[in-house]
Amino acid sequence: MIPTLYTERLVLRPYARDDFDAYAAFLGSDRAVHMDGPISKDKAWDWFVNDIAAWALYGFGSLAITENGKLAGATGLVHPPSFPEPECGWFLFDGFTGRGLVQEAARAIIDYTFATTPLDSFVSYIGPQNTASLRVAQALGAVHDPEAATPNGDNCLVYRHTKGAPNV
Repeated sequence: MIPTLYTERLVLRPYARDDFDAYAAFLGSDRAVHMDGPISKDKAWDWFVNDIAAWALYGFGSLAITENGKLAGATGLVHPPSFPEPECGWFLFDGFTGRGLVQEAARAIIDYTFATTPLDSFVSYIGPQNTASLRVAQALGAVHDPEAATPNGDNCLVYRHTKGAPNV
């Protein structure tokens, strides 16, 4: 049920149990500041299993990003109870940034989601200071939606991905 997706440089695959330590280390670091981090290993586990369980609950979820067999990060859609809409998110581990990998991976999950679910749109919740993710959302063709609700009224920008919108 959980797909494996292939791009020119990447394999997006279901999470494996062995991925958790790297996932938790990222979320426990200062690099996760734009994702309410750093967070504890226990909370990281909750997020990890949520990313996996979303596939069974919604027909979409998150996938591990690998490059040449090395775990590089993750991308996908989640819809926890506090999110008004499904959200597409992404992150890369140290050593994998600055080469367009997250945009390539997110494009694959976005295209897959629109092709296989009834969703016509979903969002990315991005902190105003997270300029890297803002650039990725814009490069993916997402449009700022100032009218959209945010999780718990959080101070974040909402970028909308719409089925059939032109890729930038």
